[in-house]
Amino acid sequence: MNELLDYQYVVCELCGEKYAIKINEVYEIIRFKKITYLHNSKSYLEGIINLRGKIVPVINVHRILGLEDYSDTKSTRIVILRFNDELVGTIVDRVIQVTKFSDIQPTPEAVDEINGNYFEGLGITQDGEVIAIMKIDKLLNAEY
Repeated sequence: MNELLDYQYVVCELCGEKYAIKINEVYEIIRFKKITYLHNSKSYLEGIINLRGKIVPVINVHRILGLEDYSDTKSTRIVILRFNDELVGTIVDRVIQVTKFSDIQPTPEAVDEINGNYFEGLGITQDGEVIAIMKIDKLLNAEY
C-alpha cells in the first residue's frame, strides 16, 4: 500500500460519493458531450465519442458499480483513461480535485466481495476523509 502514497489522484463524484483515480491513468478530462449510442451493445457501454478525430468508447461506471444512473448536468464530465494502449471514457458526475493521500489502507474484504475487487484501497485525506481508490484495470477488464 505504501507505493500508492507516491501517486496523485483525481477525485471524482459518483452519486454523491467520492472516488479516486490515479492521475497517471488519466489522459484527459472533458466536458460531457454527445455520446453516440451503439445498438446491441453491453449495458455498461454508454456509446462512443469523437475526441479530435479519434473514436473513444465511453463506459458507464455508475452501472458497473450498481449505482443510480448519471444525470447530464453542467458539472458532468468524461474522464478519458489510458487502458491497454487505448483510450476509454468514463462518465462522472463531477471532478472535485487532484490530491495526495496522507495514508492508504487496504480495502476491507467485505467491500471487495460486494464490488468485485474494483477498489485498490482506501485513501485517507489530511482531514480524515476516506475515499475509495478505483482499480481501473479491474473495473475495465471486467466490463470492457
